[in-house]
Amino acid sequence: MTQSPEAPKPKAEAEIDKDAATSHAEQDELDDDGWGSEGQDDKNLPPPRPHAKPARRRRRHNMIRRFFMLGVLAPILLATAYLYVIAKDQYASYLGFSVRAEDSASPVEMLGGITELAGSSSGTDTDVLFEFIQSQRIVRLVDERLDLRSMYHMPSDPIFGISPDVTIEGLQKFWGRVVKVFYDSGSGLIEVRVTAFSPEDAKAVADAIYEESTLMINKLTAVSREDTTSYARSELEKALERLSSARAAIQKFRLETQIIDPEADIVGRMGLLNSLQNQLASAQIDLDILMQTAREGDPRLVQSRRRVDVIEQRLEQERARFSATDGTVNGAYANLIGDYERLSIDKQFAEQAYLTALASLDMATAEAARKSRYLAAYIEPTLAETPQYPQRLVILVTLAGFLTGIWVVATMVYYSVRDRR
Repeated sequence: MTQSPEAPKPKAEAEIDKDAATSHAEQDELDDDGWGSEGQDDKNLPPPRPHAKPARRRRRHNMIRRFFMLGVLAPILLATAYLYVIAKDQYASYLGFSVRAEDSASPVEMLGGITELAGSSSGTDTDVLFEFIQSQRIVRLVDERLDLRSMYHMPSDPIFGISPDVTIEGLQKFWGRVVKVFYDSGSGLIEVRVTAFSPEDAKAVADAIYEESTLMINKLTAVSREDTTSYARSELEKALERLSSARAAIQKFRLETQIIDPEADIVGRMGLLNSLQNQLASAQIDLDILMQTAREGDPRLVQSRRRVDVIEQRLEQERARFSATDGTVNGAYANLIGDYERLSIDKQFAEQAYLTALASLDMATAEAARKSRYLAAYIEPTLAETPQYPQRLVILVTLAGFLTGIWVVATMVYYSVRDRR
């Protein structure tokens, strides 16, 4: 039976056999020299593995490298060129203030130990002001003052500038970039940072923000004062109308009766009655004396009797005026006095109500003035000397980190998808 010829060994196995033979020869030489007497058993060990071949650059590696250069390095280089060559320097103006209230403590609060410091900040008004500074209304007001479109229009810097034809909505969005508002709700402090292409423009915008904020606080104070005093003012108007009606009723009574003051009039009439009674008594005494000395038909006796009759008639007439109906008075004199007293009491009550309402209005006005609000600036609008923006290094580092992160995530996703195939 003939044997088939052996197949040629692979190149790798041939190299392994060659290395093994070389190793065996070296071992034999060591044994001959006496160095390998203790390592005879090492001849039975398996031959060493072949060395790994150097890695070759694949197509996917080139694609990832190109993606890194185009997606990370190129944008960073473009941003660096724009920031350091094209972008214009910007100056910052800082403004800090808080809303304060002139709220002095009452004596009761001082005794109770629950007073608050005068000028304590009003959190609600500060919240309103914080939103107002970022609103479209203040953008429109400041634009009417300073023409923000012309101020921030920079043809050579389109990224950090603004178009002169931008709408109010776009201007408000740009306002959020150049005006940063920082609010500490715990202390009630508001700090505003305004950036512009010149220090004068930045300070002008900060001044306009402070002035418009002051006007807003004044409006809020006026509304609060109106709310506080409106009820007291309405009560005062009602009391004044009531007093005017009472005075008009008394005036009408005087015109109809031709009597200024019935009480004074009755005092005068009572004096007249008393005088007539005294005269009547004196005349009767004189008549009695004359009747004892004079004869009947004596002219003096006739005159004395006539005088007594006249005084009696006059006395009866005056007494009748207190109860009889008079042509100028609707009723008896007693009713006249009653009507006047009623009108007088109505007038007194109206005057008292008016004085009370007036005092209430004064108290409400004082309370509103005591709680009036004002804007206290602890940082006046500053004028910068050195440009602080744009923060080029910060922008570049942030951009590099962001793009590198995207590149890493995209690479990991690519390898994950490739391994699943």
